[in-house]
Amino acid sequence: MSNEHHNRDHGQMDIESFVEEEGRAEKIKAVREKIDALGIEYLYLQFVSVTGKIMGKGIPADHWESVAKKGFQLVYGSTVNLFTNRAGDYLGYGPEAAELVGIPEPETFMQLPWAPEIGRMFCTLFRNREEKVDPGAFLTADCRGNLRRMHKEFTEKHGLQLRMGTEPEMMWLKYDENGKPSEGYSKPYCYHIHQFEALRPVSMQVIRYARKMGLDMIQGDHEDAPGQLELNWTFDDVLRNADRLTTYRQLCAQVARENDIFACFMTKPFMGVSASGCHHNMSLWTAGEDVFRKTGNDPDNLPGMAENYMYVSGGDNTFMPDTDDPQMPGKTGLKAIGGVVAHLQALTAIGASTVNSYRRLWDTGFWAPVFSDWGFQNRTTGLRVSAPGRFEYRSVDSMVNPYLMGSALLAAMDDGLDNDLDPGKPEERNIYEAMAQGKKVKKLPMSLGEALVHLDNDEVVQKGLPGEMYRLYHEYKSDEWARFMSTVTDWDKDTYMECLP
Repeated sequence: MSNEHHNRDHGQMDIESFVEEEGRAEKIKAVREKIDALGIEYLYLQFVSVTGKIMGKGIPADHWESVAKKGFQLVYGSTVNLFTNRAGDYLGYGPEAAELVGIPEPETFMQLPWAPEIGRMFCTLFRNREEKVDPGAFLTADCRGNLRRMHKEFTEKHGLQLRMGTEPEMMWLKYDENGKPSEGYSKPYCYHIHQFEALRPVSMQVIRYARKMGLDMIQGDHEDAPGQLELNWTFDDVLRNADRLTTYRQLCAQVARENDIFACFMTKPFMGVSASGCHHNMSLWTAGEDVFRKTGNDPDNLPGMAENYMYVSGGDNTFMPDTDDPQMPGKTGLKAIGGVVAHLQALTAIGASTVNSYRRLWDTGFWAPVFSDWGFQNRTTGLRVSAPGRFEYRSVDSMVNPYLMGSALLAAMDDGLDNDLDPGKPEERNIYEAMAQGKKVKKLPMSLGEALVHLDNDEVVQKGLPGEMYRLYHEYKSDEWARFMSTVTDWDKDTYMECLP
């Protein structure tokens, strides 16, 4: 049983336990010192919706101590983007629903490098203190809070931490004469330094902002779609990495505003060229510890709290080979990946979360994975050993909510470890050639609707969307699929308008 529920069983609300946590008062005081020293006037208090959108409220910095204790209120529906379904009803929660309470996390305080008068923090969400059912409990519509709690329980159960590195491809587009994002800012030449140079003003500004916000940037390149860049940072604890991906998206949007271009995270805006993936490189480690890793500056002089610049290190990587075969992952790692392989079809509903995501899978020839298998350095499979000690989960794209993806992967790995699931032998052939030779391979779902059916039939992956989260996600995405299926497109008109008589 988690400590959070243990506290509630003994009469203390989760929100009270959170606010009164040992050491929090000192962190709140440290934020005040930062606010005063940096001249912070305003605070963004943000959380992440079920689709990965950044939501929240702003407050004058004068009120920091009060909000740190009491939090802010916002309608439950903000966790579902306050979006309406096809019938015009609010998804997830109606206007009669109560209001959540967001409690800011002082250790996530950060000065915005492009707006030095503003600080931002992530928040944990709770049910209102006055509710009749589970007052003050952790809000399960909070994908970020769910991931933190699930990872803690996973670590307590298995003695293992999930560490994640993501590869966030996205495209920089020009605006057309009507103010709509259109063509790419550079040409679709993969790994071409000249195209990388064409986007240098953008990429260097992104890197500057990222380093100031605690991302240890390590490498980048021009990918093979128009205006497509991939800039990478060091892998870390699954929650911290998800926070960094969210921060990266936020700062890319700012750089786009500064340069009057568009930062496009849509998975497949153009057919005939590669889509934007977001490969998740994952490994399970025995418990390590948080340490400072400098990001080019002394952490004490960076515009945020020291905790933002901590990275997890130490421990042993259970995905490293433990036999004479330098390619074969260790036994524990294989069991965990056995769980992922067993649930790949349902996991695709989280990793490929939009209607547009499946254009990536249908547009063949661009190395997007469409089969539920794994191999070494094999880009035709859904999972591959990209280097000793880590697995690359490939059927994830740029629209992913990394908090839901992390939670769902933890649920699948938990199943693999509990039940000694075998991922099977690695596939070293091109998967298409293997199939031509008679191999039977499960295909990944090829539409959002099909993926949602797999998710609906997979109770293990649903554990990664605990409490109300599965209901909210399924309702939101089922409506998205229904909207698409009830839309007449240009393709419909071009194909059928004059087909008869």
